[in-house]
Amino acid sequence: STMSANLTAALSEMGKKVMQIGCDPKHDSTRLLMGGKDQRTILEYLRNTTEQERRMEDIAEHGYKGCICVEAGGPEPGIGCAGRGIISAFELLDVLGMDDKELDFVTYDVLGDVVCGGFAVPLRNNYADTVYIVTSGEFMSI
Repeated sequence: STMSANLTAALSEMGKKVMQIGCDPKHDSTRLLMGGKDQRTILEYLRNTTEQERRMEDIAEHGYKGCICVEAGGPEPGIGCAGRGIISAFELLDVLGMDDKELDFVTYDVLGDVVCGGFAVPLRNNYADTVYIVTSGEFMSI
């Protein structure tokens, strides 16, 4: 998350229009970009908002240097599939018009110990034109 946030911040510093999507059930990916604010997750939003009331502005907030921050979130521990949560999050972003946003980059912060195919949604469903894998020296980084 720190690496993703720093990459998003650096691109934003360069004047690029960037959206960071946190794909970790802990939903802490954008916290640094939001000045420590804990953001509402898409899965929380789906559970608590009717279809007619849903708007992109409710889940996508502006952070450091104007970057757009989104957190997918995850199911309650021991209940549900985090990968399915990612799929639901991307489906909602589609419905709410993510493609209408003029963006230079979208960064996806995916947790290091991926155990299911749901986290491959950005690749599988053509949400990404090009993929760069950025890792750190930590034990579980790749």
